[in-house]
Amino acid sequence: MPVGVQGIGRDVTERKLLEQQLRQSQKLEAIGQLAGGVAHDFNNLLTAIIGFSDLLLRQVDADARIRTEIEEINSAGKRAAALTSQLLAFSRRQVLQPVLLDLNDVVVNIEKMLRRLIGEDIDIVTVAEARHGWIKIDPGQTEQILMNLALNARDAMPNGGKLTIETSSVELDETYTRTHPEVVPGRYVLLAVSDTGFGIDTETQLHIFEPFFTTKDQGKGTGLGLSTVYGIVKQSGGHIWVYSEPGHGATFKVYLPRVDAAGDSQIAPSDAPKSLQGSERVLLVEDDEAVRTLARLVLEEHGYTVFSAENGPRAIEAFGSLAGTIDLVITDVIMPQMSGAELAKLLREMHSDLSVLYVSGYTEEATIHRGVLDEGVEFLQKPFTPQALARKVREVIEKKGLGSDEC
Repeated sequence: MPVGVQGIGRDVTERKLLEQQLRQSQKLEAIGQLAGGVAHDFNNLLTAIIGFSDLLLRQVDADARIRTEIEEINSAGKRAAALTSQLLAFSRRQVLQPVLLDLNDVVVNIEKMLRRLIGEDIDIVTVAEARHGWIKIDPGQTEQILMNLALNARDAMPNGGKLTIETSSVELDETYTRTHPEVVPGRYVLLAVSDTGFGIDTETQLHIFEPFFTTKDQGKGTGLGLSTVYGIVKQSGGHIWVYSEPGHGATFKVYLPRVDAAGDSQIAPSDAPKSLQGSERVLLVEDDEAVRTLARLVLEEHGYTVFSAENGPRAIEAFGSLAGTIDLVITDVIMPQMSGAELAKLLREMHSDLSVLYVSGYTEEATIHRGVLDEGVEFLQKPFTPQALARKVREVIEKKGLGSDEC
């Protein structure tokens, strides 16, 4: 075949590949927007379901017949919350708290757990490159990436096999990015998870990161494991690709941006409050009536004086009439008429050292950029339990005067 014809054929093939990747990327983005919107609305409902059932359980005797029914409601709410969390991960709307990490440390810390989960008939081999550089990512999410990829590999090897986890530093140049248009050229830390299982055909690879897509038998999985990995990687500024052929195993390659600066590889533990009781005055701003009622009951139960408002304008009116006596404002972030961030800015013009706790089940908002909390912002993720709300409120109040939580 003449050289010119070969070049034309290569260009056509490359263009078709790029078009296919673009269509798949657009499809995943559209699914992500839908999933994120559904998850946001569900988080308000789940906050009420989990919270009110928790309150009921405190009031019901351990041997009461109705206790079993309430426990089932509470358990179902928590299972739904876990699914919602996975949808938020896929749609890149989780709240992340990234720190500098050595990926090798993460692999070492989780390896023992993986060996228990994977089973004795699968050999786990780790190949870690020393001094591969640092990444900036949420530690919990990093472990979730590894866990989900390892479990996926285990399911591909029902009769046993070999699972290999590798880390290394790589440079992705323009040659690579020409066939992977979403990737920005530069230095990355690579996490590769390989198995010797039955492999993945081309058609399945096109859908493998979609939520609820699964090749497993009904009842054997939710189809959210790999979509969760996809969302975490994307939200962390990275990329993921799968390489596989039927009968020849599969390799998932995760590329995370390399950071040259070294630092702490762990989040410093916060001091837990000695007591969850308080006597401070709290302004609670929440547009969902059920969530507002739940939060008010929980806070009053713990000794706080609570003033509530359903939106920003009502909150400003209440705050003005209370003449600067509010110790803490708890506000939902996404509300009609005025966002939580806009409300906090206006209230701080009236009282500059005001402490604010933001509450939300969604992350496309002013206080959180691309799912990453601004430094110093106090945040509680929906759905939350009464215990979690009481603990977080106490933590924020005890920090008052020690630092600013300005956006």
